[in-house]
Amino acid sequence: MTTIRVKRVYEPFSSDDGYRVFVERLWPRGMRREELRMDLWAKDLAPSNQLRIWYSHDPAKWDEFRSKYKAELCGNETLNELRKIDNLTLLVASKSDLNAGAVIKDVLEHWNEFMEL
Repeated sequence: MTTIRVKRVYEPFSSDDGYRVFVERLWPRGMRREELRMDLWAKDLAPSNQLRIWYSHDPAKWDEFRSKYKAELCGNETLNELRKIDNLTLLVASKSDLNAGAVIKDVLEHWNEFMEL
């Protein structure tokens, strides 16, 4: 069974994290590169700048953000490769649970439905 979790970059590293992927375009504030133990910085999985700025972590826009972001993710090769990993942690800087990592997790957990988009 595949384990996928979303974790803030500011949370401590755990040996249970498995393959750690930072899924944001912008580097997190106040964090040095050597502090973030990651296996991959997947900038290509991050929402486009236009979508990120429009969303601005406004909970009222969450459903529309998810829909638009999933459309951006269609055909993403990195996403296709990540679905093959059994133990995956998606790293985000956001304080909110309504973030890109949550969308990616949902897509990976419901891959067949996503592929029908």
